[in-house]
Amino acid sequence: MAGNALADVFRIKELRERIFYTVFWLMVFRIGAYLPIPGINAGALKDYFASVSSQGGITDYLDFFAGGAFKNFSLFMLGVMPYISTQIIMQLLLVIFPSMKRVAEEEGGRKKIALWTRLASVGMAAVQSIATVSYATEIAKTHPDVLMVNPTFYTILAITTVTTGTMFLVWIGEQITKRGIGNGVSLIIFAGIVARLPNALWALVQKIANREVNAVFAIVVILLFAAVVTLVIYEQQGQRKIPVNYAKRVVGRKMYGAQNTYIPFKINPSGVIPVIFASSLLTFPLQMASSMSGAKWLRDFANFLRPEGFWYNLFYILLIIFFAYFYTQVSLNPQEISKNIRENGGSIPGIRSEKMEEYLTKILNRIVLPGSLYLALIALIPTIVQRLFDFPSELAYLLGGTSLLILVGVDLDTMSQVEAQLKMHHHDGLTRKGHIKGRNL
Repeated sequence: MAGNALADVFRIKELRERIFYTVFWLMVFRIGAYLPIPGINAGALKDYFASVSSQGGITDYLDFFAGGAFKNFSLFMLGVMPYISTQIIMQLLLVIFPSMKRVAEEEGGRKKIALWTRLASVGMAAVQSIATVSYATEIAKTHPDVLMVNPTFYTILAITTVTTGTMFLVWIGEQITKRGIGNGVSLIIFAGIVARLPNALWALVQKIANREVNAVFAIVVILLFAAVVTLVIYEQQGQRKIPVNYAKRVVGRKMYGAQNTYIPFKINPSGVIPVIFASSLLTFPLQMASSMSGAKWLRDFANFLRPEGFWYNLFYILLIIFFAYFYTQVSLNPQEISKNIRENGGSIPGIRSEKMEEYLTKILNRIVLPGSLYLALIALIPTIVQRLFDFPSELAYLLGGTSLLILVGVDLDTMSQVEAQLKMHHHDGLTRKGHIKGRNL
């Protein structure tokens, strides 16, 4: 069945073209991750990071979200994080300022908000690129070979190049979403993680061979990760079905009969969005503090917010829970759902019409809290592994909770889109029963 499904995927011309289009742009992203900013000596930079690799921590963390492009000081060294940070700010502004929400609800309003987000992303990328320029200048003080041009000229060139590279990545993400398969921005982060997994596993094998990591601990951790992947899939697919009954109604000259259906509320309606948003929001101040570490208070702040520290992980958990609730309220508004049900002559069994919104809100709150706590627990796995088993930070981030959540969440979303395309062309789905099945609660 799996072989037939795979053959069907490439037999359908439209789907095949979408997949090849997506793969092409992801390859462009991976190539760009290795092209250094003009003026940077890639060899000297590699030697520098090799000499300080034992310190781990912040640099490995920033490199993780850039798909390995940060340490290369590449064109895409900021990845899509400035754009994601800007999206968070815009979403918050839409909630805080009713006038902006009214603009978004107007005809063509979403396109206008998207344009504002892109323009603001340019400013966000420019600010973050200034921090990376300062980081390179700091490195050049002890390793002069890192810069091959005048520092002033390099500053102008690097800010322009990195900002342009980020916005080009955003454009790639939008093109994949429109003409490819899956969510483009999420797939870029996904591709960065997947591309680095083979090297991470090989590094783990070498450390086991050199007895830097206990082989038994490594096996236990890998089995733990496999178990977590299973749990993540279960959690991503879990849903609560709210029954809805529609009475007979007349539309024009046609009479529509009574219909019984349901509203599927997932345990985690926002998917991996809370994890990506929380990581992005914490990465920004962390990057600014670590890159512009000339002042003592900035060094102290970077140390205070180090990824393996208590305060960072506390803020991380709180932000994941906050964004899980926030994004759920934005994407699944109980007031709008109740209004649509009433307007279409529907009702929820045992619930009075005026109590429908209150009931849906109560259900959402009950399922989002455990879902967000589950997300937070899995996202903490890298820190737990690093502390208990003395794993290198780079390996812990790549094989840890955040990466697993992103990998599984993006994979399930992309598979759902592929399956929808297959069904649209009257083929069976990717799974034995023809659909990616949700689990009822």
